[in-house]
Amino acid sequence: MQKTIVLASNNAGKIKEFNTLLGDMGIYVKPQSEFNVEEAEETGLSFIENAILKARNACAQTGLPALADDSGIEVDYLDGAPGIYSARFAGEHGNNDANNQLLLEKLDGVPELERTARFHCVLAYMRHKDDPTPQVFHGVWEGRILTAIEGQEGFGYDPIFYVPECGCSAASLPKEVKNQISHRGKALKHMFAAFQQHTTTGKAL
Repeated sequence: MQKTIVLASNNAGKIKEFNTLLGDMGIYVKPQSEFNVEEAEETGLSFIENAILKARNACAQTGLPALADDSGIEVDYLDGAPGIYSARFAGEHGNNDANNQLLLEKLDGVPELERTARFHCVLAYMRHKDDPTPQVFHGVWEGRILTAIEGQEGFGYDPIFYVPECGCSAASLPKEVKNQISHRGKALKHMFAAFQQHTTTGKAL
């Protein structure tokens, strides 16, 4: 039996990624735009709070189970900034070039060992808007901030995020490799394992 889940996002790439992963389980993910969902205000003070806010909002407006993700980068030298404000770090939401430039400026002259950083991705799944136990899946990707932009792939902070195990920036990695080792890739693996367990034990998702 097919189950529909609303994704609290209209990102075509994410929709495809989720459907590729969950399709074999009979789970079909649809973007919230198909249901004319008004976007939630991200008033939380953590990735977890914002992911749950977005999932609850999608549940409330569609009556269906919902999945939401909130992600960003945390830089140790900046006490965890930009954190939940990653997408609008330089002021304008989603201006990747400005965000990267501002981060490079703030770390200008900071030695390599003090440039440690990590990406976080939190996925929140809610069965309905009053779900008292949202399932939360968290993925972390450790690295450091480069001193200049490197690579053509990826998006966001990928061009200035150095991945030690690969010896290059996240923006220099082929998409298939990045999807396996990234913060979102790890969170998705946790979610996939949990959903698989529900499917094999016959529990309701």
